[in-house]
Amino acid sequence: MRDAKPWARVDILRTDCRWFRGDLPCRPHKESAVHCIDDTGNVCSWYDPQAGNVLIIKLGAIGDVIRTTPIVRRLRSSQPRPRIWWLTLTPEIISSVVDVALPFSPQSLATLHAVSFDALYNLDKDREACALAATLTARVKKGFTLIDGKPAPIDSDAGHKFMTGVFDDLSRDNTRSYPAEVFEICGFPYHGERYLLDAPGGMNPLFKAAGRRPVVGLNTGCGGRWVTRLWPEKYWISLAKRLKRAGYAVLLLGGEQEHAKNRRIARQSGARYPGHFPLSQFMNLVNQCDLVVTAVTMALHIAIGLEKRVVLFNNIFNRNEFELYGLGEVLEPEGECSCYYAPVCTDPRHAPSGCMHALSVETVFRSITRLLPKS
Repeated sequence: MRDAKPWARVDILRTDCRWFRGDLPCRPHKESAVHCIDDTGNVCSWYDPQAGNVLIIKLGAIGDVIRTTPIVRRLRSSQPRPRIWWLTLTPEIISSVVDVALPFSPQSLATLHAVSFDALYNLDKDREACALAATLTARVKKGFTLIDGKPAPIDSDAGHKFMTGVFDDLSRDNTRSYPAEVFEICGFPYHGERYLLDAPGGMNPLFKAAGRRPVVGLNTGCGGRWVTRLWPEKYWISLAKRLKRAGYAVLLLGGEQEHAKNRRIARQSGARYPGHFPLSQFMNLVNQCDLVVTAVTMALHIAIGLEKRVVLFNNIFNRNEFELYGLGEVLEPEGECSCYYAPVCTDPRHAPSGCMHALSVETVFRSITRLLPKS
């Protein structure tokens, strides 16, 4: 018979279990009504012990958050496995493999200040992230902190990434991928660990390709900050028409900023444009694609995380920083672009339209057909 006063027997709790919450019933209890220890003294079959707490601070942007996730695979392979916390502006993008995903809010900061961490990895150079890293309690701290009000590397492991962020010539000469840099900052060797992104459930009824035609998603925007990366609208129209003639299903992707443009492209090319959606539905649409054509955007990293083939447009960034895991190709305009990390084109050879007009529709089409043969 179960103890009449179970609340007096906190000694039977397995608070080190991955599933234990403390503020709410755990998932195994809700699904199967199990207790940490049953009436006969047997430990719950779901029991998954963890040792210690590790915090990752990576606030944004969403694409950078996604391409930081390979480090979770390394941390989850540690023995004993720690409880992994992640502080971010977009906790909805964090994989369920992470134990505690917190938004950047006063409530989260209060919680974090009450926890002693075994390791803290601050992978952001934002002042607020660095200030937080400086004030939280952790046995080991890696990444970036705040010194005299300015971001600074905690140790030499973060030195390379810090220096490439303050000198364009060092950034241009960099040969490491972004995930490799993250592993270096954290003090681990990088062995090609992939992104960690939960696949969205269900199908979006707003798009369903007819028959078995391969689906090519065309992500036509690049955000408002780096307009240097924009491919001409007439090129998107031409590419969509050519893909349709070749037997591909063409799906236009984008956010509110690309809405009017995508409607024009759809009207002139016959490509399908279901509209712009919140993040979860956008991920669902990307998940229905076999290949995604995109500039350096959030869509790129979602596509890689969902293991879609990718044709990546790049002109103003160092191509070495992009880890495609064998899923695609990086295409760049013919001729050198002098607008490294420039939001608008300043090169008189290409202004005002920018160098992306030198990347031809034919080059992009050939890349798509190499990566995604129709049959």
